[in-house]
Amino acid sequence: MATEGQTSATTASAPADPVPLDTLPISPNGVSDATNGSSNGTHGGEKIVTVFDDPANFNVKHALQNAWTLWFTKPPSGKQDWNELLKEVISFDSVEEFWGIYNNITPASELAQKSDYHLFKKGVRPEWEDPQNKHGGRWAYTFKGGKSANDDTWLHIMLAAIGETLEDENDNEVMGVVVNIRKGFWRVGLWTRTAGQPPKKGTPASSDTDLAKADGKNRLERIGKRFKSVLQLPEAEQVEFSGHADSAHQGSSRAKAKFSV
Repeated sequence: MATEGQTSATTASAPADPVPLDTLPISPNGVSDATNGSSNGTHGGEKIVTVFDDPANFNVKHALQNAWTLWFTKPPSGKQDWNELLKEVISFDSVEEFWGIYNNITPASELAQKSDYHLFKKGVRPEWEDPQNKHGGRWAYTFKGGKSANDDTWLHIMLAAIGETLEDENDNEVMGVVVNIRKGFWRVGLWTRTAGQPPKKGTPASSDTDLAKADGKNRLERIGKRFKSVLQLPEAEQVEFSGHADSAHQGSSRAKAKFSV
């Protein structure tokens, strides 16, 4: 699981009486001042502590760079609006909490048609109208002909998102990832904060705005290529990017692609 484009996480056998995760000390870099117990090495003179130092009572949580929230869209049972179908499931901010949640929810492969999982940064709703999404867009790829999602593919996408490997450190683009289960196909998406927007109509062209536009598109294309790599798609296959504003205007998530990689 520690392949390129994914985050690395180590698991151990579950203890008979595990300690609640919210009572554990957090060590963002997995480094502790502890002097007792076994050691896997040192870093900068400090002992590196892992879950294997005390397998019966995990003594450290490995914090993620951001907190994340899992959302679920249940299949409609009639004329229901989006807010009635979209449910917030749980938030987490550590590797251990992620695995605890992932191992105890319904796999994507077993979701009913017209169901969705959304994994977004905490505080961001998986909606076009959210203030942090409304100027953005999404990369998407549709797997056709399958009756259910591939759990490994969805897992790798989530790991890449929470492991912050889909973008460079200062990009601040990735908002969340989505899997949609539909009749005859399933689709995965990566939502971004911007959509590489061109200057507004009536704005005089300038070298600065042209450079900003080119930089935004290049940044999004770089993220799209990493997303495609995580999906392990053949070079001939393409993932497409579309803007949320275009989708909202057309009333469909299948807006015309702005560009593809």
